[in-house]
Amino acid sequence: MIESTTLGRSGVKVSRLGFGTSAIGGLYAAMTDEAAAETLDAAWAVGTRFFDTAPHYGAGLAERRLGAFLRGRTDHVVSTKVGRLLRPGPAAEGDEGFYGTPPLVRVRDYSADGVYRSLAESLERTGLDAFDILLIHDPDDYWEQAVRGAYPALARLRDEGAARAIGAGMNQSAMLSRFVTETDIDCVLVAGRYTLLDREAEKELLPLCAERSVGVIVGGVFNSGVLADPGPGATFDYAPVPPEVRRRVTELAGLCDGYDVPLAAAALRFPLRHKAVSSVLVGARTPAEVAENVAHLNMDIPEELWAEL
Repeated sequence: MIESTTLGRSGVKVSRLGFGTSAIGGLYAAMTDEAAAETLDAAWAVGTRFFDTAPHYGAGLAERRLGAFLRGRTDHVVSTKVGRLLRPGPAAEGDEGFYGTPPLVRVRDYSADGVYRSLAESLERTGLDAFDILLIHDPDDYWEQAVRGAYPALARLRDEGAARAIGAGMNQSAMLSRFVTETDIDCVLVAGRYTLLDREAEKELLPLCAERSVGVIVGGVFNSGVLADPGPGATFDYAPVPPEVRRRVTELAGLCDGYDVPLAAAALRFPLRHKAVSSVLVGARTPAEVAENVAHLNMDIPEELWAEL
């Protein structure tokens, strides 16, 4: 089974291995409702109780599938995100990397009204009564609107008991550091910036979070795939793998091979070694992938390998 821990000062208990739902929203390839339910069931069976979703994932498809699965289940923690509203419109197959999705387009909105609309629509899609964690999603080019509109709205929702923890989720660490120092958020979700390939977050963000007891969730531990399967079709940060990154991955894989440890296991476990990190989010498309992720989480990895890595 998977251990749980408290997310910073929030009091919210999250499983050390959380389930990211972008894959069941059709990231890279479409999947059926039945396949998504089987994968979620496998994650639940091994003790996963923390699920992260967003309107962005499959234009609401991930939220709908997760909500249908959780119906009748209790003692789980769910995070979703605000910042993208879904509106009817022509969406090409593969729009923003998602396949098999409904005809909806994403509209950026980090205003207070946008937050309330987004939350109401996410509750309707999932059928949940409330979300435990609400995150401002990818406000890279919207700092002013996010900090003056979305953040105060989330703070009010937290004060009113409509959410237990609030924060921001991004693929960069610099703006997350600003949220930690300039607002009163409970947690951050940093994707792809604290991995075996990219340790940007350990320079400023993680020390700040440790100092202020802000919980850290790490996503993108495989940098969109290359650390899980570095084969010819691999991607790095959702794009073809640059030659210098591929050379680094080959070097890391060679070090792991010397200790008979899969590179994916080291990549999954690496962020959890930092005292500020409460949970890593890993997606899965099949029960077999869920089982592999749990095996990697529980693998005995020698300290000597960590020293070399």
